[in-house]
Amino acid sequence: MRRLAATRFSALPALAVGVLFLGGCGTPAHSVKVDAISRPARADAQSYVLKSKDPTKGEESLRHREASDFIRTALAGKGLYEAPSADRADMVVELDYGMEAPRSKIERVSVPVYAQVGGGVRYDTVPATDSRGNATLRTVAVYQPPRNEIVGYEEVPRMVTVYEKYVRISARENRPASEGRPPAELWSIHASTEDESKDLRKYLPILASATVDYIGSDTSSQRTVKVRADGADVDFIRRRGAEPAPERGGRGRGPTRG
Repeated sequence: MRRLAATRFSALPALAVGVLFLGGCGTPAHSVKVDAISRPARADAQSYVLKSKDPTKGEESLRHREASDFIRTALAGKGLYEAPSADRADMVVELDYGMEAPRSKIERVSVPVYAQVGGGVRYDTVPATDSRGNATLRTVAVYQPPRNEIVGYEEVPRMVTVYEKYVRISARENRPASEGRPPAELWSIHASTEDESKDLRKYLPILASATVDYIGSDTSSQRTVKVRADGADVDFIRRRGAEPAPERGGRGRGPTRG
């Protein structure tokens, strides 16, 4: 990936969107890798038109419309808003998303180690009656079976098939090419996560949520953020994405915290 000048996209008003990793009970957190780059941008570059990076995906498909709505919500979290028309937009934001081909890898997992503990023979004294009918005591052997208990854990290798789900968002100046040179790229961001799931739809709001804090920023290097599927940020992205689209030209609002 071509790296541009490492400059903060300070022209955009930052909104407090909270931490992505929420404590307490809930689903396990997903590790999302985020890599963002940016270059100096105009302070008034806040309106955009959203387009698909891959025209074969079809901008009218339900999957693309859903993914676009998630990204619109993420962009609104940075104070960006959709222009009323393409010619009035400050920048063109291109969206690409999908799932890479499956690959196998060896991972180390922790498994419990069991051992048999206890068991053996003990001797108890119990009341009895002798051959003459007299009460007496006698000693009997009581056999105790051993029981399995966890005595520790060990790391073992396991071959797994993983699928990388990704979202790529890039923004460029909304102007024609000049002297054979394409419009300058303003910023781009790549978010991805991999595991054994092939459910791309489930991960789109998770990936969109992970981009909010880094849109228009430069991470200098790849970062890993923890995102809970049931966290407040993902829930906001998911709920806002399901709402009817607001009238174009109005400023979007980002996640709010009570």
